[in-house]
Amino acid sequence: MSKIMKVIQLVVLISLLGAVFLFIQNQPVENFNSVEQVIVLPDPETTGNLSVEEAINKRRSIRNFQEKPLTLKELAQLLWAAQGITDKKNDLRTVPSAGAIYPLEIYIVIGEDGVNGLTSGFYHFNPIRNELDYIRKGDMRLNLSNTAYGQESIKKAPVTIIITGVYSRTQNRYGDRGIQYVHMEAGHSGQNLYLQAEALELGTVVIGSFSNEDVQTVLKLPNDHTPLYLVPVGHPAN
Repeated sequence: MSKIMKVIQLVVLISLLGAVFLFIQNQPVENFNSVEQVIVLPDPETTGNLSVEEAINKRRSIRNFQEKPLTLKELAQLLWAAQGITDKKNDLRTVPSAGAIYPLEIYIVIGEDGVNGLTSGFYHFNPIRNELDYIRKGDMRLNLSNTAYGQESIKKAPVTIIITGVYSRTQNRYGDRGIQYVHMEAGHSGQNLYLQAEALELGTVVIGSFSNEDVQTVLKLPNDHTPLYLVPVGHPAN
C-alpha cells in the first residue's frame, strides 16, 4: 500500500474518532446509578399569545409565590425553554451553544404538591428524549434554600430549576476560553426561563448567591456538574 493511501486512511480514522468523541460529548450524561422513574413530558408549544416584545417589556424578577402548584405542561414548557430541542434532526436546542456542544445539565427540585401529578423530589431533565428522570424523593427546598444563605424564594417556590455546567465538554474543544462559553450559555438559558415564565403568567428569579459546594452536597451532584443558577419558579403572590 502506498504511503499516500496510508496517510489518507489515517486521516479518515482520526476524523471518525473525532466525530464519535464529539457525539458522546453532546449526549446527556447518565449521572446516577439508579432512576426511580422516567416521566415523559408533554410536547412543547411553539406559538403563544404573548409577543417577544411584550415578554421582554414585562419581565421582572419575582421572589414571592403563591402556594399553588404548577402543571406538568407548564414545567415541561419551562424546561424546553431552558434547554429543549428545536431541531430533532441535528439535536439543536433553544439556546445557542459554542460548537453546539451543550455543556449544561438541568435539574429540578419539586416541593410537596409543587407540580400536579408529580411526587416531591429531585429530577433531571433529558432534553433529547424530553423526559424527566426521577432521581430521589423528598422535599429538598429547605436544604437547598440553606445553600443559598436562607433565601425565602427557594424555600417557598413550588419548583426550583438548577442549571449546572460541565466545563470539560466545552474546554475539550476550546481550552480555557470554554469556561466563558459555558457561562454565556447559562445566561442564555436563564433569560429564556424569564421570558417563558412571563408568557405562562408565572414568576421567577435567577439566583447566583449560593455555595457551589453546598449545592453539590445537598443534591449529590456529579463532581463535574458545577451549579451556575438556582431558578425558583411559581405563581406570583402579587
